[in-house]
Amino acid sequence: MCKVSTRVEIEAQGWSLNPGRYVGVAERDQDDLDFVDQLQELSGELEILNSESYELEELIANNITSLLRDYAQE
Repeated sequence: MCKVSTRVEIEAQGWSLNPGRYVGVAERDQDDLDFVDQLQELSGELEILNSESYELEELIANNITSLLRDYAQE
């Protein structure tokens, strides 16, 4: 949402430029899923991403070790 406000309107709001004072708050659609279900799903995704992150961290460390070993042999 957006709105062009006049100086008079802004002054009436105590010179606050908080958008909510001029356009209100957008209504949210009701989610079909329960909050707990959403949190459990996101937690599962986070666990998978953390595991992948750990694997990538190990791969990067091994690659750096290999590069340093190869460089030292030159």
